[in-house]
Amino acid sequence: MKNTALTHLHEALGAKMVPFAGYNMPVQYEGVNAEHETVRTGVGVFDVSHMGEFLLKGPQALALIQKVCTNDAALLFDGKAQYSCMPNGKGGIIDDLIIYRVDAETYFIVVNASNIEKDWDWIVSHNDLGVEMQNLSDQYSLLAIQGPMAAKAMQSLTDIDLSNMTYYTFQYGTFAGIENVMVSATGYTGSGGFEVYVKNEHAEKLWNAVFQAGESFKIKPIGLAARDTLRLEMGFCLYGNDIDDNSSPLEAGLGWITKFTKDFIDADFLKNQKETGLTRKLIAFEMLDRGIPRHDYPIVDQAGHQIGKVTSGTMSPSLKIGIGLGYVQIDHAALDTEIFISIRDKGIKAKVVKLPFYKK
Repeated sequence: MKNTALTHLHEALGAKMVPFAGYNMPVQYEGVNAEHETVRTGVGVFDVSHMGEFLLKGPQALALIQKVCTNDAALLFDGKAQYSCMPNGKGGIIDDLIIYRVDAETYFIVVNASNIEKDWDWIVSHNDLGVEMQNLSDQYSLLAIQGPMAAKAMQSLTDIDLSNMTYYTFQYGTFAGIENVMVSATGYTGSGGFEVYVKNEHAEKLWNAVFQAGESFKIKPIGLAARDTLRLEMGFCLYGNDIDDNSSPLEAGLGWITKFTKDFIDADFLKNQKETGLTRKLIAFEMLDRGIPRHDYPIVDQAGHQIGKVTSGTMSPSLKIGIGLGYVQIDHAALDTEIFISIRDKGIKAKVVKLPFYKK
């Protein structure tokens, strides 16, 4: 197991630690529901230093990104970030990722922890353009400071005007006395906030400063369990659950990041899939009867025939009902369709709903 630069602090705080994507990570501190509520109403801090970071540089950096990613990175400008995914050459998804344009020839890419090696090898295998590539994953720590009070709580630490940063933009500045820090108005919670990238040697200084600055805002450390309930309430896909090598971006509802205005790996396959029509689709559902849906539970019709399966599910801490995502046959995917989740061989009633589950 790898440790982040902050593992010893999580252990000292009494966090429950679990193996996740090859790392020893804090899953919870005081409990999922309390931590979830902290982020929805105040401000909380996640150590997500396990994420991967690549730097792509050179006159052909954009061309390489355009080739391996579905979204149109030509729309980016300096200081703008973009959500995208990489198709695997067979219509599936290698990973979803965020692309940051530093300048016209410099792009910073953030990938999922479990896919660092796979993603790196894939991009390298398609780099016939002479793009300079650096895998910085083991050098960077990342704090996600999330919640509606994040900007106010953190403003004293930086010269960047946090309250006026728009979603999916980023800036470099001094943060907690550390120079040249990348601060990104992104996150995985749907409650606003920032992601702050620093070199590992500054991680502990950053952590301590963040908690000192946020003390009057009742800032708290948050574990991966609440990160999962927060992202699920927003309907954000989790790689390995809702998207993987066997699901296409169109099936996963990621048509909005699949731009046929340019050429990319699998563009023809996906264009054809769009024209001929999908056979299955990722849907969001809410439980109508009492029950908590879980990953891999069968989704069945009224007669008990399996029509799909749950990819992510939980008891929503905000809504106090069972919610989930899952793939179903296309004729069961329309909004308000009644479906059943098979829990201990009993069909529990649910219905297809529109995302996000949690509306501010």
